[in-house]
Amino acid sequence: MKAVSLFSGAGGMDIGVLQAGFEILACVEIDPNCCETLRAAVTRENRETIVIQKDIRQVDPYELMDKLNLIEGELDLLCGGPPCQAFSAIGKKNSLSDERGMLLFEMVRFAKAFRPKFILIEQVKGLLSAKDELGNRGGVLERLLNYLELELGYSVKWEVLLAADYGVPQMRERVFIVCSSDKRLKFNFPEPTHKSPADKNLFKFYLRNYTTVGDALAGLRDPSPKDKSNQPSDSHMDVTTDGDRRRIHGVPEGTWLSSQTHLPQDQICGLTKKDTTKFRRLSSKEPSLTLRCGEIFFHPVEDRILTPREYMRIHGYPDNYELKGPIRSRSGRVRELDQHRQVANSVPPPLAQIMAESIARILECQPSLNSLVIA
Repeated sequence: MKAVSLFSGAGGMDIGVLQAGFEILACVEIDPNCCETLRAAVTRENRETIVIQKDIRQVDPYELMDKLNLIEGELDLLCGGPPCQAFSAIGKKNSLSDERGMLLFEMVRFAKAFRPKFILIEQVKGLLSAKDELGNRGGVLERLLNYLELELGYSVKWEVLLAADYGVPQMRERVFIVCSSDKRLKFNFPEPTHKSPADKNLFKFYLRNYTTVGDALAGLRDPSPKDKSNQPSDSHMDVTTDGDRRRIHGVPEGTWLSSQTHLPQDQICGLTKKDTTKFRRLSSKEPSLTLRCGEIFFHPVEDRILTPREYMRIHGYPDNYELKGPIRSRSGRVRELDQHRQVANSVPPPLAQIMAESIARILECQPSLNSLVIA
């Protein structure tokens, strides 16, 4: 089974797609650090995947088809998670007036050329209410579905999935859109494998309890101290500043600094009650909050921010996967995507694997459709 990955990022979706049995022929990604991460994975796994470091708008899908020796309808899966900032609930919600919002429709442009049997798209939940150019709430999703269904003839299903329901130790909700090229390719979203311990529904007795942050971080060694000249290949390095160690000290597990009104005012500084994600310790007994690209969360009990390797554990990356690029402090800035943001931007690999396996089972049961081409 052949796949092409767009907006590949650090490769979270790619890992799951590969684990489901697909061969990824090519990845398209603009960020240089992400591309280094992808190339390292290709080399380590001895794959022949082509990593294209380029603005996707400058990539001709027909030329890429020729390069990959593919004909229309031959590709099994086109997958991608376009940039979400234009639709994110914590952003400015500029939707299609933000050029990043228009990148969502690059999935349509590539689908029109490749005509893959399946398309898999991941997006933030904010897509459901994102306004189009006329201000119509939900208009962006409606426009996307019209392109896929009415113009390209795909059968489309979408659903909001919670990563914790599938074994990922993170309360991350994302929209997944699955398109099949023929009504005979009937896709159903996978059933959850996990549940909250508080859910006493007797009909869910067979589901396992959510994986916790404590479960995810178990067995990790102490992180390496900050050393710009010798960054560890496993990304398990502590870059917490002395100021951040002082400010998080005394904040109990699972809480945040602004809620600790007994602490000195010069420790809380200008934080308000609304600052529930700043200087936030995760709880080892629960799944993590959604990993963010801005503030980095703190360790449950140690006075430090989580390392990129700990973020990877919480996201479901394999321990042998290596990130490339700088490791920033809690609120530091770098020009390109740092390692924490590479993880936070990506699809959790276990969830991507479950989705891709559901698609793979359909393809494997439909050998007669291997040469399917949409008219």
